[in-house]
Amino acid sequence: MRYALIAAAAVLGLTAATPSANAIGCLSGGAAGALAGHMAGHGVLGAIGGCIAGHQWHKHQMSQKAMQNQQDYVRSRQQQDPNYRNPWQD
Repeated sequence: MRYALIAAAAVLGLTAATPSANAIGCLSGGAAGALAGHMAGHGVLGAIGGCIAGHQWHKHQMSQKAMQNQQDYVRSRQQQDPNYRNPWQD
């Protein structure tokens, strides 16, 4: 019983000390890839590919949202100050 408590405390301590993973998009992409890979007979490879594709898709969505926010910012600044130049353009 004592060893089980020590082991549980060690596992809890190690999980608290590790940094969190940035797996946004990976879980949903991995699940879809695992399902597609399972149908083709390669579930693990499908899950890995789906995870990579899902993560890249999420990054793409975030960059599009950031670009929209930049355009909104520039538009509002140009309405306030007609001489404002967009710092993100050449």
